[in-house]
Amino acid sequence: MGYDDAVVKVQRPGIEVIVDVDIAALRRVAGWLSRVGFVARRVDLPSLVEEFATTSLEEIDYLHEAGNAERFAASFAGDARVAAPEVVWERTTRRVLTLADVTAIKISDRGSLVAAGIDPKQVAHRFAAVMFDQLFRDGYFHADPHPGNIFVTPVGMRTGVGMRTGETDAAASAAPPDAPDWQLTFIDFGMMGQVPDGLRHALQQLMIAVASRDGARVVEAFRSVGFLLPTAETAELERAMTELFARFGGMGFAELAQVDERELRRFAIEFGETMRTQPFQLPENFLLIIRAMSLTSGMCSSLDPEFNIWDAVEPYAAKLLRDERGNVVQSLGREALAAAGTAWRLPGRLDRIVDRIEEGRLVAQSPRIEQRMSRLERTAGRIVSAVIFVGLFLGGILLRVDEPVWGGILLGVSVVPLLHAVFAGALGRRGPH
Repeated sequence: MGYDDAVVKVQRPGIEVIVDVDIAALRRVAGWLSRVGFVARRVDLPSLVEEFATTSLEEIDYLHEAGNAERFAASFAGDARVAAPEVVWERTTRRVLTLADVTAIKISDRGSLVAAGIDPKQVAHRFAAVMFDQLFRDGYFHADPHPGNIFVTPVGMRTGVGMRTGETDAAASAAPPDAPDWQLTFIDFGMMGQVPDGLRHALQQLMIAVASRDGARVVEAFRSVGFLLPTAETAELERAMTELFARFGGMGFAELAQVDERELRRFAIEFGETMRTQPFQLPENFLLIIRAMSLTSGMCSSLDPEFNIWDAVEPYAAKLLRDERGNVVQSLGREALAAAGTAWRLPGRLDRIVDRIEEGRLVAQSPRIEQRMSRLERTAGRIVSAVIFVGLFLGGILLRVDEPVWGGILLGVSVVPLLHAVFAGALGRRGPH
């Protein structure tokens, strides 16, 4: 087979029936809850259940998982921080998955990490950065990054990580001098998430806004992500976010634990009341994102009790901002080149226009505008006729009692503008265009 060791994952018999029953129950519950106005306004439960159903069915298809493993590895090709096991395709089916064995130090095993000379704090920061890359750079992320699915692999233990047996020593010796002494090796790719480009850009803006502690920008990012409905009145929310950053911005979990409990409770009540007044909703594609980020935060805190998520968010947001500015500069450069080309051709075009004006050959033609003007003229004429008809008709009715002759004349004459108001549109549509 070409490998010293392999791991074989065999599907539990009857699991498909169990999953189908669970999904059917969830669909029924979602249907009931969708009839509750408060729930329906906040979240599209049927869509979320379908998202969960798709993920669950993909998770029990091992061919799909094997493809996910290769796609994940391709996302980090050339990145020495991350590794994934190679798939043994000749021994893989929809119910049996065979992978090269990449078992190493479990990421949550702080004692073994320290014994191997690896600083758990560095592992926490690298793990957070790698997860951020998946979400904000690649738009394809591991949605189940719990401790059992991630190993820390020292350089000398890389057998099976995308290479055949016997290649380990050569690969290690050929590693660049700045390569890390250890890698994060991910396994179990049954639950993967995807972030569409538009949502990924909105999430980048949200991270930048949070890192800069800009309450107004955070609220705008909420709207872009889809958390807030377009009808939301955001002035009070912006004030609450600004106060949140002013009082607790930059604090990690360890620092928050030192804050007076009464102050935290009082602010939580006030902030919660503000949030409840807003038309928040949970957009699609967000269940897995929330799961991945919550697991990431918990993992980092277990590796480093003093871990401050701000220490990971701020440098990454700064990187996103630099990339964004670079893209803006490139865009401005392209626009400048286009403008320069237009400016270069402009004198010749102006000369030709001037020649035509002097010779009396300049004619502006816009058939669409002419047609619209013609229709507007006809419509205006019909409106005037309708007004005249109403005036004559009412006058005839009022005079008919005291002056029957004049009243009859006015009623008779009113027929003319009435006919014009009714039939002028039809006659105009039959005419030439």
